[in-house]
Amino acid sequence: MTTPTLTGYRIIELGTMLAAPFAAHILSQLGADVIKVEPPRGDPTRSLVRGGPSGTFIAYSHGKKSVCIDLASPAGYDAFCKLLQTADVLVHNLAPNAARKLRLSRDDCAAINPKLIYCHIRGYAAGPQENDLASNPVAEASTGVMEGNRINGRPSRLGPSYHDQFAGAYAVIGILSSLIQQQKHDKGDHVEVGLYETGLHVASRDLVGVQLKTQLLGRPEREPHGEFSMPGYGAYRTADERWLYLLILTDGHWLKFCQAMGLPQADDASLYHLRDRKKAREQVEDIVKEAIAAYPFDEAVARLKAGGVGCTEVLPLERVLEAPQAHQPGKLRQVRYRGLDFDVPEFPRLHAAEADAPLLPPAELGEHTVEVLRTAGLTSGQCDALLASGAIAAVHSGDFAWAPVRKEA
Repeated sequence: MTTPTLTGYRIIELGTMLAAPFAAHILSQLGADVIKVEPPRGDPTRSLVRGGPSGTFIAYSHGKKSVCIDLASPAGYDAFCKLLQTADVLVHNLAPNAARKLRLSRDDCAAINPKLIYCHIRGYAAGPQENDLASNPVAEASTGVMEGNRINGRPSRLGPSYHDQFAGAYAVIGILSSLIQQQKHDKGDHVEVGLYETGLHVASRDLVGVQLKTQLLGRPEREPHGEFSMPGYGAYRTADERWLYLLILTDGHWLKFCQAMGLPQADDASLYHLRDRKKAREQVEDIVKEAIAAYPFDEAVARLKAGGVGCTEVLPLERVLEAPQAHQPGKLRQVRYRGLDFDVPEFPRLHAAEADAPLLPPAELGEHTVEVLRTAGLTSGQCDALLASGAIAAVHSGDFAWAPVRKEA
């Protein structure tokens, strides 16, 4: 079994909701020892589903240890400082004002541990809005994503919190870069990632595309959103009422589709080129829609795959993990939590199944508080005193229990 990349590194996570916990989750999957430090009320994701832990918590908290510290307490802050002295990396997504109030700014933490790599995921990076608050939907709204995603005409968030997760992934890239730099020069740079800046980077092609059209045409003109920029690239309903998503991007894809479905348009020179199909968008959409609607799902897929056409079923969440592809080694991890079993997708990488030792299940709040603080040099007596004062907390049975489901009469 190979040794995971980050074995031996200690990561402190001060994370709520998604961005920082997602970053720490990836670092954990790469072998780091991740300690999730939570306040007495816990990460909000511990109480989002019927008063108990949510899918977010279960999916991105396995493999971490939980330490419960009241950072607003002087004794709790001192204990945290001792823990921070043992860490290689701190990753957090506290609001800037909250970080300053808790004495956890970059300068504060550098004074505690000069070699610490400090990673702050925040709403906005340096600039006139650096102290403004932002969340995933705010980043969508401010970087052009939400305007193009409308429900009944109203700009709406996408649903999944992709900007949070992109920011978390960008944070990991920055942390790994800093660790490499530290190995070479004995000091790694700090890392700062803004949700807003993340959104700008993700939207680069669209933002540059608008500029390109403006300069070529003399007016701003955007590409149509989503698959609608490519006729025939989208979801179509089969004869047995299942949705099939087609990958028709190029002229070659179009020809293969027409041949696979036995369409006369395979010989129609007026539709050979994408620019012509865009001009005849409604005609092309009707051709594809009727072709797919003529066959049951299984027969349509058989024809398309035999013809080399990319396609897949549009799946509801409850069926996604039924696919054989999802069950290949290294793609899912079996996680047992509170007597329930979960198949949790892994961070995608080569040889994941070979490199991974069993990870801890998602920890209850404060489950590892005393154990971890003892590794930071606190004595049993000191831990007992901190517990008695409320500066730290250990696990309490029944915390964040799911509300029972009422049985219908």
